[in-house]
Amino acid sequence: MYTHSSQYWTNHFTHNATFERVDWAIQPQLSDGQRKRILKSLQAWQLGETSEGAHLIAAAKKYANRTHDFIFPIAVELFIKEEQKHGHNLGRYLDLIGEKRIEQDWGDSLFRKIRYFNTSMELWTLAVITVESSAQLFYQSLKDATGCPLLKQICDDILIDEERHIDFQAERMLAIYRSHHWSIRWFAFQIYRVFFFSTAAVVWFGHHKVLSVGSPTFGRYMKDMGRKFADTFGLIRKETEIAKHLVPMR
Repeated sequence: MYTHSSQYWTNHFTHNATFERVDWAIQPQLSDGQRKRILKSLQAWQLGETSEGAHLIAAAKKYANRTHDFIFPIAVELFIKEEQKHGHNLGRYLDLIGEKRIEQDWGDSLFRKIRYFNTSMELWTLAVITVESSAQLFYQSLKDATGCPLLKQICDDILIDEERHIDFQAERMLAIYRSHHWSIRWFAFQIYRVFFFSTAAVVWFGHHKVLSVGSPTFGRYMKDMGRKFADTFGLIRKETEIAKHLVPMR
């Protein structure tokens, strides 16, 4: 994996913000059955995408002070703005179909409580990777759940962004992992894996009506998430195996 500089990511997010991939002249087309299937999850993800990201920015600044990478918080702020664009687009779609934007959701409330107490860039990065990975499956399933051309364009735009979001976070995860002493790297990886799959399970139980379009069963969904974990953490896994053999036996 090639690690790009924070300036590279700042340039990427700035350039990507110039693209408008959604044609808002298209009118929504949803059947009653499709609306019933997707509405609650659509409202919940719209809420989740609108976070101001103040705690993430604070963690990024703390990390930047330690690593002297003072461009990194700027890249994080631009990343957050891109997520907020997703929330804005989903909210605009809800407005067009005459549905309300919710102000509270149990899943969003849970993650916000966790985020409130988290000042670790490592845990932040791990959490974002996990949510972004499940988001890829969610938005692909949401796209396929209806025949609505406008919703498909919104989902396509998000999916294009999310692919690079995971690259951005995966590079930072690798850098943080490598900053650990070799003696704790194996244990760090186990924490990554447990957190990733336990959080993925929570997402399924909250949004299985939509996710099941692409992943028909919980087992299939976890297998799909497993492939994403392998793609994102593959190099970390290899380095973990090396570190495991270096840990002295007791």
